[in-house]
Amino acid sequence: MRFTTLLLGGIALAAATPAFAQDDTAPPKEVTVTGSVGLVSDYRFRGVSQSDENLAVQGGITIAHKSGVYIGTWASNLSGWGTFGGANMELDLIAGYKVPVGGGAIDVGATWYMYPGGFDNTDFIEPYAKLSGTAGPVALLAGVAYAPKQQALGPWYTNGTSAANGVYDRVNAKDDNLYLWGDVSSGIPTTGVTVKAHVGYSRGNKGLGPFATSVSPTGEYWDWLLGADYVIPTTPLTLGVAYVDTDISKRESAYLQPSFSRGQDGTGSIAGGKVLVSLTAAF
Repeated sequence: MRFTTLLLGGIALAAATPAFAQDDTAPPKEVTVTGSVGLVSDYRFRGVSQSDENLAVQGGITIAHKSGVYIGTWASNLSGWGTFGGANMELDLIAGYKVPVGGGAIDVGATWYMYPGGFDNTDFIEPYAKLSGTAGPVALLAGVAYAPKQQALGPWYTNGTSAANGVYDRVNAKDDNLYLWGDVSSGIPTTGVTVKAHVGYSRGNKGLGPFATSVSPTGEYWDWLLGADYVIPTTPLTLGVAYVDTDISKRESAYLQPSFSRGQDGTGSIAGGKVLVSLTAAF
């Protein structure tokens, strides 16, 4: 699942951000199309690997109207914990409305998480709201995403053993999920480098969904990221390096095994600290 992410761009790559800046001589365009495609060494969504700690290819496109209305889509390959028995792919559909407020902006919308070829009850919708602004040279963003009760978020399995045996503990169970986050970034003058930081808090069901995964694996946890992006001169490319981690311990996640490990072999954790590298081309 876009378990966005963000990160490294995760939800950053997927977040739709229509532009409001305009110069004094040219009228704003009616419609603006932006997008990106890139490679990331590990697809982490809210600190948890969705690509089995392997390379992921990701890309998205956003179409924004000058009124502030936008639609978009974003996709990534999946592996291990993040898969749903289908094409091992996540496809997100995004729609929202972004308006300037003071020196910043308010952005409200929703993301529909889809897994082509997978089970219908693993798809879910998550509305969000974001407030962005600046403090001197620093860009700030605070966000909240709340997914109402849905089967994809319910504790169908109470532990990894039940999941491994294919025995549902609570068929058709539903639950909700809350995610709060904050981002900070700032460009270093004349260098092409932007430093960034992220912290997030997840709260949801403590259990496994209909295909043995969960948006909040241990029910409640924190994730964070520290990194930097470098815009390569005369190219549309951005090179990113970041360290991502969570406060999910091996002891806390033991009941999720064997799913919650690389190769799903029951050893280690896919939520531990790791350095991520990405190369993204924007258009």
